[in-house]
Order: sequence, then structure tokens, then C-alpha cells
Amino acid sequence: MKTIIAAYSQNQSGSHASIQAALHTLLTVPWPSKRDFRAVVQLLSVLQWMLSFLIMGTAILLFLTYLVFTSFWPVSAFYLAWLIFDWNTPEKGGRSSSWVRNWSIWYHFRDYFPIQLVKTHNLLPTHNYIVGIHPHGILCVGAFCNFVTYSTGFCEKFPGIKPFLATLAGNFRMPGFREYLMSGGLCPVTQKAIEHLISRNGTGNAVAIVVGGAAEALSCQPGVTTLILNKRKGFVRMALRHGAHLVPAFSFGENDLFQQVLFEEGTWMRKVQDKFKKFLGFAPCFFYGRGFISAHSRGFLPFPRPVTTIIGEPVTVPKIEQPTCEMVDLYHSMYIQSLCKLFNDHKVKYGLSETAELRIL
Repeated sequence: MKTIIAAYSQNQSGSHASIQAALHTLLTVPWPSKRDFRAVVQLLSVLQWMLSFLIMGTAILLFLTYLVFTSFWPVSAFYLAWLIFDWNTPEKGGRSSSWVRNWSIWYHFRDYFPIQLVKTHNLLPTHNYIVGIHPHGILCVGAFCNFVTYSTGFCEKFPGIKPFLATLAGNFRMPGFREYLMSGGLCPVTQKAIEHLISRNGTGNAVAIVVGGAAEALSCQPGVTTLILNKRKGFVRMALRHGAHLVPAFSFGENDLFQQVLFEEGTWMRKVQDKFKKFLGFAPCFFYGRGFISAHSRGFLPFPRPVTTIIGEPVTVPKIEQPTCEMVDLYHSMYIQSLCKLFNDHKVKYGLSETAELRIL
């Protein structure tokens, strides 16, 4: 526009040649391509996912608290009454919504990395399953995309199987956020919630558990695969009590999505982490990814790197109401053997060296 005004000022007679040249300059400015547009949409889809898990619960809690001191206080009172009435729903199967799980935004989320789900064996709808997801990574991106959203085709690849993902029970204490989580098929990672899905919700349920938990996040480094698994046997005991088959799953590339900040032994931050780990069983980790504006700057968004989740061969588990410790140890070792076989069979295809090994603690 400034070019047009300048041309008109230099020649008040309105030289057609000058104006046409200015318009040509404006019209030749390159517009964003479809590829650029898709990249922006994918970036925004990941941003909303990050913000929803980081601030949604706190933001809704602060908003409802603010309404208490306004003329809209009945809104907060009504929700509090609803929360009390609905408190146990997350541990009774929740309220999964196919509409939410099939939002188009999740397809853009999938394509940002991209994320892929690979099937190696059938899962029969006449059984229930506990699926162990490895590794935890920083934010369990592969587990979320494959078991919460329908974007990677889980229901088409495993017809008759209903996927669920277990997450921290504390998330279901947050107003508003709990409804959002339940709509995606998430449930608390508690014995009561998981046992409900594999014993009182019919058959064809696949409950995914990130077995390593938050403690495993501290060992999350690109190119390093360390699993916290040797002492995690509760999921095996639950499987035996209810006859749910155990299915190992491994997400190749999960540990490459963020770069963790490591602190040397003796530094005060390392001491803080060690104290958290001693008393709580896990420690806070510090990490960074790519920036929002530039992929070359540091930020909190994950790096756009491929994640491939392989669903392995189920370990057939009998129903034993009171399994002995020896029986739990037996099926726990069988599960680890199946997981290691899954890892070794696919590691080279998905970017790891032939000599790469699982380190299980």
C-alpha cells in the first residue's frame, strides 16, 4: 500500500504504469503454502495438548473460585454439588466419548511427530487385556495418541477392543479437567479403577499402563532405554486375579521428544532430586524441547520426531483369585521376556543399533 501511495505522489496524474507495477509487487508476495499451513495447525494442536495438561485444571479451579465472589456463585455451587455426587465415576469406568476421541485436532497432533501404531498380533474381544507401555518418556506422547485418541486407527486394527489409558489419580481431583480426561477414555491408575475395567465392564477392554511411572522419566535420554520394571509387579498380580492377558508395547522414539537437563552428583539440584526420590519414589525432572516460534530455539514443545508404538504378543494369563508370589514372579518374568523379544525384533527398523539393549532396573 505504501508503494501505491508513493507512486501516486510522484505522479499525481495517476500513472497507470506505476500503479500496475506496485500492484504487481504486492501480488507477487508469496502466500503460505498448504504445507506451511498444515505445519502451523499441527504445531497449534500440540500446543493445546501441552497447555491442557499443564494449566487447564488449575485455570478452571481459579475460575470457579473467582465466581464464588460474584453474582454467578451458583455456578460454582452447582459444580461442587455435581463433583461430590460424581466423585467415584472415574474409578467406575468413566465416561468415554467417541466424539472427543475422534476430534480432527488429534489427527494433526499425530502428524506433527508423526506417530504410528503397529500391530503384530490379534487381540480377541472375548478377553480383557492389561497393556504395558514402555518407555515412560517425559509426557507419554505415544501412549496418549494411541490409546486416548482414535487418530492412529486402534479400533480398526483391533476390532471389538475398547482402549483405555491409566494416569495419575490426582488429575481426577481437578474440576473440569477430570471431565476432559474421562471423555478421552482415561482412568486413574489405581487398583479399583483398573479392576473395574477388566472385571465389571464386560470383555474386550484393553487398559494401558505406563508401568515405569514418573520415576522412569529421570532416565529418559535420547538413545538410552532404561526401564523401571523389576519391582513393578502389581499389574501382573491384577492380571492373574482377573484372568486378563498381559500385552507388552514399546514406543520407539519416545525418549527422543525432549532433552532432559542432567545435574552432576553433589550439586544442590541433584540433592533435591535425590530427596524427592527417597521420600516419594520419584523426582521432578527438568527438560526442554523446541520453541513455539522457531524450531531452533528452546521451549517446552516436543521435538517433531517419529514415534512408533509396537503392540506385542499377548502373554496368556490364567485366572487365579489368590496368586502366590511365585506365580506373580513367573508371569512377570514371562512378560519381561516377551517385551525384550519385541524390542530386539524391531529396534533396528526404528533407528536403534543392532547392539542396543534394554536396561531393566
